[in-house]
Amino acid sequence: MKMTQTFIKTLREAPKDEIAQNGALLTRAGYIHKELAGVYDFLPLGLRVIEKIKSIIREELNAIGGQEVLLSSLQNPELWEKTGRFSDQEVDIWFKTEVVGGGTLGLAPTHEEPITNLLKTYISSYKDLPLSVYQFQTKFRNEKRAKSGILRGREFLMKDMYSFHATEEDLDKYYAEVEKAYARIFERIGLTETYKTFASGGIFSKYSHEYQTFLPVGEDTVYYNADKSVVLNKEVLEPEVLEDLGVKREELAETTAAEVGNIFKLKFKYSEPLGLKFIDENNAQKNVYMGCYGIGVSRVMGVIAEKFADEKGLVWPEAVAPFKVYLVGIGEAGTAKAREFYAEHEDEILFDDRDARPGEKFADSELIGLPLRVVISDRTLAEGVAEVTERKTGETHKVALDKLVEIL
Repeated sequence: MKMTQTFIKTLREAPKDEIAQNGALLTRAGYIHKELAGVYDFLPLGLRVIEKIKSIIREELNAIGGQEVLLSSLQNPELWEKTGRFSDQEVDIWFKTEVVGGGTLGLAPTHEEPITNLLKTYISSYKDLPLSVYQFQTKFRNEKRAKSGILRGREFLMKDMYSFHATEEDLDKYYAEVEKAYARIFERIGLTETYKTFASGGIFSKYSHEYQTFLPVGEDTVYYNADKSVVLNKEVLEPEVLEDLGVKREELAETTAAEVGNIFKLKFKYSEPLGLKFIDENNAQKNVYMGCYGIGVSRVMGVIAEKFADEKGLVWPEAVAPFKVYLVGIGEAGTAKAREFYAEHEDEILFDDRDARPGEKFADSELIGLPLRVVISDRTLAEGVAEVTERKTGETHKVALDKLVEIL
C-alpha cells in the first residue's frame, strides 16, 4: 500500500475526548475513526489488523470442526422472551428499535437464542450431533461506560461459537478442545500473558472460564499463583473456591487484567426453553447439550495496542500487523530503488512515498508501529545495503539489497 494512494493520515495529537491510550493511539495512527462514544469505524490499516486476527481465529476453529456462519443482527423478540432475556430488567444493555407498521426489534448483544432456534431445523437425531458453528458478527450493547476506546464499545466485533452435543461427556470433551484452541489463538496473536481464569458459573456450573490478559489498564482484578496455573477472577475469591482449587490466599498475587474471551458450558439453558431436542439411539427425546465460546475481536485489537505501545506509538506483533514493513526511500536514487522493491513485494509493505521530510516519515513509522522499518537512501545504495530497524527493540542493522527479500 502506498501512503499517497490511501486516506491514512496521522495526527500529532489525539482528539481531546479520547481518554484511553488504545483509542488515542489507534486514532492518531490512522487505524480507527470515532463516530461517537463507544462506536468506531475501522480504516484501511485497522481493518487489516482485524482481518489478521480473524484469520488466526478462523484457522484454529476450523481445525476443531467449527463451521462458519453469519447470523442477522436484527432480532425477533419472541425468541428472547422465551428465555426471559428481552426484558430490560433481566438484560439492561439492549438497543431496541420500533418497526414501521408496529412492533419492536432488538439489535443482538449476543446470539444464543437465534442460533438455538435456527438449529431446530437441522438437528433432530443423535446422528446430527455433535455440531459446532461460529461467526464474526457485530454486537450492540448499550454500555453505560463507553470511554475505554475499543476495549468497551456500544458496537463491536465479536467471534461467538456455539457447540451442540448429545451427552454431557461429549460437551466436556469438546470444551477441552476449545481450551486448547484458545491457548493457540492467544499465543499466535502475541497475547502470551493471557490466562484461562476461573469465574462464576452461575446456577449452571461451578465455574465458567474467562480469558484474561494481564494489563495495567484492565478493568478486572485477578489473582494468580506463582506459576500462573491458577488464575481467579476477584468475584470467586472465596475460601471454599481456594480450597477446591488447592491454593491458599497468601500464595496469590493481585493484578489487573482485560477480558478477551470466555467459554461456558450452557448445558440446557437455551435448548430447553427454545425446544431444541433430538432423538437418541433408544428413540427417546432429549434436550441438546450446549456450550458457548466468545472472543472479542475488536477488543483484542485494543488490548494489543494497549499492551505493547511505547512512548513513540504502537508496536504490533508480526502476526497481526497490517503490514510487516514500513518502507522509506531517501534521495532520488534511494527512492527509485525503494519503488522497485515495493513493486515486487507490495503485499507486506506500507510504502511512505509522500513528499515529506525523512524525520516526519520516521516519526510516523514509529507511531504506526509496523514490525520493521526499511530505509533505502542514496548513501545506503552506495554500500549496497538497506537499513532495517526493528520497531520493538529500536535496533538497526544493515541488510544487503540482494538479501532484503528475506526479511519479508
